[in-house]
Amino acid sequence: MKFYEGSVGDKMARLKGGKLSLPDVLRYGIVLAQGIAQLHAKEILVFNLKPCSFLLNENDQAVLGDVGIPFLLFGIPLPSADMSRRLGTPNYMAPEQWQPEIRGPVSFETDSWGFGCSVVEMLTGVQPWRGKSVEEIYESVVRKQEKPRIPEGLPPPVENVLLGCFEYDLRSRPLMTDIVRVFKSSQNAVFVDGGWTGFGSRTTLEKFSGTGYTEWFLSKDHLQVGDMVRSRRPPNSCKPENMDVPEGTVVGLERDPDRDGFVLVRVHGIHDPLRLPVSTLERVTFGLAAGDWVHLKEEDRRHSPVGILHSIKRDGSVAVGFIGVETLWKGNSSELQMAEPYFVGQFVRPRANVLSPRFEWPRKTGGAWATGRIWWILPNGCLIVKFPGRLTIGQENSSFLADPAEVEVVSFNSCPGVVKKYQHFEDFHWAVRPLVIALGIFTAMKVGFFVGKKIGRSNKRQGSAVQSNAQHVDDQTSGNGSNQWFPPSVKNILGVSPAAR
Repeated sequence: MKFYEGSVGDKMARLKGGKLSLPDVLRYGIVLAQGIAQLHAKEILVFNLKPCSFLLNENDQAVLGDVGIPFLLFGIPLPSADMSRRLGTPNYMAPEQWQPEIRGPVSFETDSWGFGCSVVEMLTGVQPWRGKSVEEIYESVVRKQEKPRIPEGLPPPVENVLLGCFEYDLRSRPLMTDIVRVFKSSQNAVFVDGGWTGFGSRTTLEKFSGTGYTEWFLSKDHLQVGDMVRSRRPPNSCKPENMDVPEGTVVGLERDPDRDGFVLVRVHGIHDPLRLPVSTLERVTFGLAAGDWVHLKEEDRRHSPVGILHSIKRDGSVAVGFIGVETLWKGNSSELQMAEPYFVGQFVRPRANVLSPRFEWPRKTGGAWATGRIWWILPNGCLIVKFPGRLTIGQENSSFLADPAEVEVVSFNSCPGVVKKYQHFEDFHWAVRPLVIALGIFTAMKVGFFVGKKIGRSNKRQGSAVQSNAQHVDDQTSGNGSNQWFPPSVKNILGVSPAAR
């Protein structure tokens, strides 16, 4: 093996400010991304991309070093604290890289995160998350979903691709081939003197398409004539959408069908083909499309049977993310069947037949499973659930993980009776019960005040009636000279004796 005397990291250490010029970053980045893409073509992941691993030869050309060493150690059982270091350097690790079997799977896009961190460090001279401990980096990247800061003044395409590298969902990140294309196209936009701060505004390309998906997500599958397609629903949309194309066949392409391209789709019952943007369609093969929830027909106890389909080729080979599998599960579409989909915002709880769930799950005071709300869905189908009906104080855990195969959706329609519906209403926020109690007390006080006031008025009217009646009887007695209308008790009060009659 050839000996290299230094790396990009060493070169940065010798420079004032520790940062490289944009032309050098693009030049190094193109060669490195091409090398990483070649490794990906051989199903090899790098996992440890950082400036100190980018070697320099005598012609100042970058060479990718430390290739695949973490990948070779991937299957070796090690303590969790040591595992994170062997899977990469914490400052450059993607969110799914910390717990691949839970927050994974790791894939080609995992290296895109580390590559983006390396480019940001070369441009700024500052290591991402510098000064933070491993635990603090984990808290920032995994739990808080924070991202490294991108320097201002970059060409919009470069800034856009770096923003894509730091998407929390790996499916929305660019591949190395996308990075190579953007870096090559941006080389011509760099000033001759090597400066890169004069690009002016921070205007970037549109991050999301009209359907809510990133351009990098949409660019990973190109349509061809003869493909079956259907309208693409917005991500995390559980409402039924009006589908322009419930199912159709691509009969024509306009130029290269990229994010802004159009295709002609023939739909049954419509005479002329429809001209539609590629971004609004998804390819359907053997009844499945990327992003579908699927269930293994033959379950494997080593991992969850429910996952998310990442890709399906035209020959039926599939790649699926399952909880318990560190990398993408590879198989055939014949091994899968459609599963119940889950969406952000739905309320879920463990099924009645689940006695010991895969992940910790809180219980109510009476011992029943608490109901939580889906806050995020990981690429392998793992649900991140929060419990707005529980009041958390201090460092108490506010979110939990859930296996989609072990939970069921809870809604008002599925809650029998008024009591169950009210209990579900309490799950929406911890303040519901105190508010209802306070409202009940206020209502009781209001009713009590109203009833008391009404009774007081009634007693006052009765007293007035008795007084008026007594005066009326007295007038009759004095007018007729007769006291036969007085009751005995009243006679005694007035001093009238029977003998007086």
